[in-house]
Parts: sequence; structure tokens; C-alpha cells
Amino acid sequence: MIRQQLSQKLLQKLSPQQIQLMKLLQIPTVSLEQRIKEELEANPALEEPDDYSESNAESTQDEKESESDKDDNDDYDIDDYISDYIEDDPVSYHSTEPANEQRDKSLPAVVANTFHDYLDQQLGMLNLDSEVHRIIANQVIGSIDDTGYLRREIPSLIDDILFAYNIEVTPKQVTEVLSMIQRFDPPGVAARDLRETLMIQLQQRLHIAEEAGETELVPVLKLGILILAKHFESFSKKHFSRLQRNLEIDEGMLKGALDEILKLNPKPASGYTSQFDTQTQTIIPDFLVTNRDGILDLTMDVRNAPDLRINDQYVDMLRAYQHKKEQNTVQKENKEAIIFIKQKIDSAKWFIDAIKQRQNTLKQTMYAIMQFQKEFFLTGDSTKLKPMILRDIAEITGLDISTVSRVASSKFVQTEFGTKRLKDFFSESIVNTEGDEVSTQEVKSILGEIISGESKRKPLSDEKLRQMLEKKGYSIARRTVAKYREQLNIPVARLRKEL
Repeated sequence: MIRQQLSQKLLQKLSPQQIQLMKLLQIPTVSLEQRIKEELEANPALEEPDDYSESNAESTQDEKESESDKDDNDDYDIDDYISDYIEDDPVSYHSTEPANEQRDKSLPAVVANTFHDYLDQQLGMLNLDSEVHRIIANQVIGSIDDTGYLRREIPSLIDDILFAYNIEVTPKQVTEVLSMIQRFDPPGVAARDLRETLMIQLQQRLHIAEEAGETELVPVLKLGILILAKHFESFSKKHFSRLQRNLEIDEGMLKGALDEILKLNPKPASGYTSQFDTQTQTIIPDFLVTNRDGILDLTMDVRNAPDLRINDQYVDMLRAYQHKKEQNTVQKENKEAIIFIKQKIDSAKWFIDAIKQRQNTLKQTMYAIMQFQKEFFLTGDSTKLKPMILRDIAEITGLDISTVSRVASSKFVQTEFGTKRLKDFFSESIVNTEGDEVSTQEVKSILGEIISGESKRKPLSDEKLRQMLEKKGYSIARRTVAKYREQLNIPVARLRKEL
């Protein structure tokens, strides 16, 4: 039986501009330029003043063709829209006033060969027996990741070559070519795991030492190779007494071999990438806080305030349509075109407003953080950081907690004491033995100081660390000590042990 029923529901929907703003808030300044570039390419009604002629020249014809099949919308009063928009002064849709000083929007670019190009250059100097060996070598090099490790097993490489080139190769052929590539620079490249890359590097050093006649170093390197080959598990877990017992050596000999192993590079390609791939490691601060005689000054990176505006050519099209309307010469094609233009202008206005609101929200949030953590920004002392959670900043700014979280998630601030993540200023609080609330950041800082001052021959366990923190007035559980230690990227006591 069919029934009609009247119901009432309360729904909350986000407008397109709100959705756009949330996405813009999440991205850092370094990614904002790319997002603006994408919007400029997608919407010809939006422009930067410097790109005025170029953006207009490329967009007009394409945009007319893309909407040629759009239905006529008789219900929409375009005359009112044109009158309201033109009277509203299109010039006001600027995201910001143009900056007086010349600014460089581009990131520093490094022009250099990639790590794989470097391997290909070395491959070109090899005298390979056949074209099959060259195919195998190219497949191996293509399977090496940016850290220098080979991430495909030999059976998988054989399958890859069969699928790509319809050539059957044997495991022996792949192993022969792989051993050649493992002699490439940097040492340890094309290894399949940590043990293998350390073994390759030590073997190469042993060969050099033997040729150079370094008689004292040769036995130490041979001992290191033996440790990696036969006792890698004991080495990785730092069971030094077990190593001495199994190898029947004294502490001095073991220390010499371990020192040589610790000189090796666990990521063979890291030295190459750190030299050339510097752009990926560049951090662009979103904010700058300076101390002017005890008064904190907050400024934002100019990239947060791009100079955007509505394309004048599209405004002229609206005026031309209005003139045709007055002359009663409007055709159906003119109506369809003006609807399309209206959509593009609305989209551009939404984007400009979202950029403005993003700038205001970022500045408002950062100012509240700066005032809340004023003692830190004045002194740089991490123990001065107050307990601060997202709700504290949300109450000060009047913003939603989720908005504050989006701002803090991927933004950086440059201070006189280094560049900091905004999320590092947020921390829970604990109560010390004197009854005062202190930030967990303060506890972590003191924990790090205790560990840095411990004896490396006998590192402190988490329980010992808990006891030392308790003596300093911070009573926390052992599992909390372990959690803070892990957040500081400090390993357990056994892995901190040294001879």
C-alpha cells in the first residue's frame, strides 16, 4: 500500500566555496602556487595581471566550443546578473593589492642528471657480451629505487623481461649482470637488503686496502665481512658479548670492526640525491615571526597573497551582451555564451574569495598561536611551551576545531630559532609534582637531554628514564616514557648501546 508521508529533516551542506576553502587550507604555501596555476589554466575568467594578454589569447576559442551544446536556460534572469555584477565594480575582485617590491615566485631549481642517469652513464662504459645482457642491465637499473636498492627479485626480473621483450633469460645471466652493476658507484648500489649493501661496500673497501698495502686495516675489514656474513642478527641486535664469544675476539677487535661497518652508508644513493635533489627538501615557511625589542611581529609569505583578478575581457563580454540586449539583437548563441561566461566568472569569484579567506584564516590562527606561545617565540626555549590543544586556538579565534587542524597540519613558521611546524606547538598537558600544568613538549625535551647524557656502554632502560624524570618532578608511567621516546625517534636501550 502506497502512503504519502510528510517528514522534516535538518541537513547541513557545504557550499562549493566552503569545500574549496577547506581544500586550500590544507595545502602549504609551496603547493599553493601549483593549485593557483591549475585554476588559471582551467578558468580563463581568472587571471594574474602579468599574464593578462597570454591568458586571454589562449582561452576564448576553446571556451566557446566547450559549451556549444548547453541547453538554453530561460528561467535565469541574466540582465539582473549583468547589472548587479557591473554595478558591484569588477575591479574589486582582486585577491590583494599588487606588491610594491619585486618578488620571486619561483622555487630554486636544480638542473642535474638523475641518479638513474648516472647509472646509465656507467652502464655505457661496460663491454657487455650481447644485446640480451644490455636488456637485462637496463631492466635491473630500472628496478633500483631512489635509495639505491634493487626492489625486484631475480624471478620477477626474468618475468618482466619475458613480458616486455619476449626474451627468455636464465637466473645465471641475471645474476652475472647484477654482479657487474653492484660494482657501480655509489658503493653498495643494486643490493637487495641492508646486509648485502654493507657486504658489497666492505668488500670494495677491502679490495682497495689490499691494493694500497694497508696491512693493519685488512684484518679489521675481513672481520667486519665475517660479522655481516655469519652473525648479522647478533650485529643488528647489538649482542656484543655474544659476538665476542662466538668469534673468540676481544672487545678492541670487535670495536674496530664495528667502527668500519658504521662508516658505511645504509642507503647507497642518499649521498647522490642529497647533492643534486635539493629542491624536494626545500621547506618554504608560511609565516615569519620576528622579535622587535620584545614585540613580536608576524608576516606571511607573499605567495599566500597572490594577485588574482577577473579577466577584463570577460567583463567586456558582459557589457557587449547588455548592449545587444538594449538594441534587441540578441541571438540564441549569445545567450548560451553569456551563461557560460557567467559560470566562469562566478567560479573565479569563488576562488578569489577562497584565497582571501584562506589568507585571513591562516593569519588569524598563526597570530593566536604566537600570542599563546609568546614566551617561546621570545626565548626559543622549548621548555617555555605551554600546553595547547586545538580547542584553545579555536576558542580564541572563533574558528572551528577542524579548521585550526587543517591550518596546523602542514604549515611552517620561521623564527629566530629555526623553522618549526605549527603542529609542534600543540601538546597535551601533565601535572608535575608541584601541581603545575606543564606541556608534554617540555617533558620530551628533558627526556631527550637525559638520553643524550647517558652512558652509551650502558644505556638507560625506560624504567630508569621514568625514575629520573620522577626525580625532576615529572611523574609519568613507563609506557608513557616509551611513547615519548618513540616520538623523539630514539630507539630502545639495547639499540643505543655502543662499545
